[in-house]
Amino acid sequence: MTRALDGLRVVDFGQWLAGPLLSAWLADAGADVVRIDPPGGPRWDHPANAMLQRGKRSIVLDLTDETDHRVAEQLVDRADIVVENFRPGVMERLGLGPERSVRANPRLLYCSLPGFAEDDPRAGVAAWEGVVSAAAGLYLYPGCSPMDYVGDRTGEPIFSALPAASSYAAIVAAHSVAAALVARERTGRGQRIEVPLYDACFELIGSGVMRTDTPRPTAAGPRISTSMPQLGHYRCADGRWLELCLFQDKHLRWFADAFLPAEHIADGMADPVRMLTDPDLQERARARYAELFATRPARDWEIAINEVSGASAALCQTSEDWLLEDSHARESGAVVEVEDPVLGTTAQAGHPIRMSATPPTVSFPRRPLDADRAAVLDELTRPAPVTNGPREPVEDLTEALAGVRVLDVAQVLAGPTVGRVLAEYGAEVVKIHSFVDRQLGMHLYTNSGKRSIMLDLKTADGLAVFDRLSSGVDVFVQNFTRGVTDRMGVGEQALRAVNPGLVYVSISAFGHEGYRGGWRGREQLGQGPTGMQNRLGGDGEPLMAPYPYNDYGSGNLAAFGALLALYHRMRGGTGQHVQSSLTHSATFLQVPFMVAAPGRVWDEPAGQAAKGWGPADRLYAGSDRWFYVTAPDGFDTLGELAGLDEDALEKVFRSRPAETWVDLLVDAGMGAHVLVDQADLMDDPSTRARGLAVERDHPGFGRAVMAGPSRRLSRTPPRPGRPVGPPGSDTRAVLEELGLDAADLLARDIAREGLPEGTAFVGMFR
Repeated sequence: MTRALDGLRVVDFGQWLAGPLLSAWLADAGADVVRIDPPGGPRWDHPANAMLQRGKRSIVLDLTDETDHRVAEQLVDRADIVVENFRPGVMERLGLGPERSVRANPRLLYCSLPGFAEDDPRAGVAAWEGVVSAAAGLYLYPGCSPMDYVGDRTGEPIFSALPAASSYAAIVAAHSVAAALVARERTGRGQRIEVPLYDACFELIGSGVMRTDTPRPTAAGPRISTSMPQLGHYRCADGRWLELCLFQDKHLRWFADAFLPAEHIADGMADPVRMLTDPDLQERARARYAELFATRPARDWEIAINEVSGASAALCQTSEDWLLEDSHARESGAVVEVEDPVLGTTAQAGHPIRMSATPPTVSFPRRPLDADRAAVLDELTRPAPVTNGPREPVEDLTEALAGVRVLDVAQVLAGPTVGRVLAEYGAEVVKIHSFVDRQLGMHLYTNSGKRSIMLDLKTADGLAVFDRLSSGVDVFVQNFTRGVTDRMGVGEQALRAVNPGLVYVSISAFGHEGYRGGWRGREQLGQGPTGMQNRLGGDGEPLMAPYPYNDYGSGNLAAFGALLALYHRMRGGTGQHVQSSLTHSATFLQVPFMVAAPGRVWDEPAGQAAKGWGPADRLYAGSDRWFYVTAPDGFDTLGELAGLDEDALEKVFRSRPAETWVDLLVDAGMGAHVLVDQADLMDDPSTRARGLAVERDHPGFGRAVMAGPSRRLSRTPPRPGRPVGPPGSDTRAVLEELGLDAADLLARDIAREGLPEGTAFVGMFR
């Protein structure tokens, strides 16, 4: 079976999570990954290794031993990609750093995933997951919601067991490597890639830290919030919870028509405005919903609401349920079964993307430690494979995707993220906004780098303009519900009939296969079935995690898939369909918990009271603010802390300011960081100096500060996309460039230069 990375060699020095996860994806995409472990095996002895080490050959090397070091050098000198995630300077001290390696192997892509960047003042800090998360302000406060990341600062911060920093670093590194492969195919030259875990967090919090000088527009009417009865959790007849998500007015009406008696509809429960403005009606509706959902099991309700009414809801279950009981997880490829040599039969995270022509597959289960030593050493005695250079080398290429054209009709967060990421790599992206879309979530951020036009695709003339726009594009991005694009006339087959090489990208809530495949969805509906909400809620009601983990995750993963597809096409392959989904993203954001095997104990910290993994790895309060500490070997090096139990440690830590404790702990070789307030992140001089905070003027909006690219490529660095104006601000220019009569199309309302004056944009500003 053909895969996108067939024929490539990866040398994987990665430990823990971020590096091994990246190389596991590269292995699933067809690369020959040679895993180098120290004597004694991986530093992280965890069931997750059944997934993280699958598809990789294994050799044990002591890099301080002269003979083993020479073997490692030879492997690097023959590799296409190197992956490592040590602190800055470690690989240099071992004589295997990026400068030496790329000089010896000019085609090499050398990818580093440190906790903090080499030019970050904290580069030497032991950057464990909790430490990085505290530095990025990921541990939030009670009352946080997807619309408000601030919460109640008088309360205690909440620990999350989700390894968001490591997971996002792997995701961002994946499309960084794919973009660098595209660039190498054009130039014949490798480069260095750096994706620090801390920097990658900005891909998750990007819209949350955006600020503008322009005041938030006054909404034209009431706005829905998570406190409304139509958005929330209800316990069903089997004791399980259902997430109801009637976000749009039509969904409320569909649900009411399907499941509420006439008297409740007459009472106003199908009236979107009254349901947003009448507190008494909201209470009656909440009570009626609770009574209704208590009559049937949660999965029955999930199917009925989506299939019968067309509205949205999702079962909330544990990660164990997702792995072992949910047939959709298997049918959609989010979960696969692998026979592991250590754990036996496992259900584990499958593949984060679907590719029609080059589908990712598990080549083989995790190999026993050092099982491939003889084969790897034997290969080094043979002549190195001859590498073909680029067909038409581009010597002065500074952007990996220069000349690549992308057409984007996606909405809200996940879909538009694909185009934003590709624009940062240099692609020319045209965004088509519809006349009716008001869910322009963080438009300035998610549509950064794009030219924006407004076009009515429901008219024949609008489709004719679309045909001109789509002619010869390389990538098309959409995130409509399954079947909608076909009905619109912009489905894959219609576009591929005139553009066979097209990379057609689709993002969905649940994937296009499986019984949920045709359902609508939003962020919370990707979290619910996969275990995210149950983990945050603990033993009580499930809670929606406040970040758009899966919106941004699926968008970034789809960009990874699109870049792999472009790379495959450059090497003589065909166009293909790339898919990602919220639930596929959610599965891989929970990788430590996404391996089920006989006897596994599911005991990770959960609930609102969680503070960490244990006394030496958790959040503590100083006398003034909170901080996180990770001390893998305990506090023995600090006399006053040695041997203290958790209660005593809490008392001692409250005796001094957090910064004082952090300095002492870091000086003693532990990992520690104060809990940063996200409101302060964008003003940090280091953040601005390293391009993680970008301040620019946006046409029609004024000054805005937002997150910049979170990865570095030495030869083809990603750049912040051009500041986007209001939706439709480029309509006239784009139409005229196509040779069309823009004035006529605008006069006939086939195209527009903006939404009607006074329109309120949901999430346009922050």
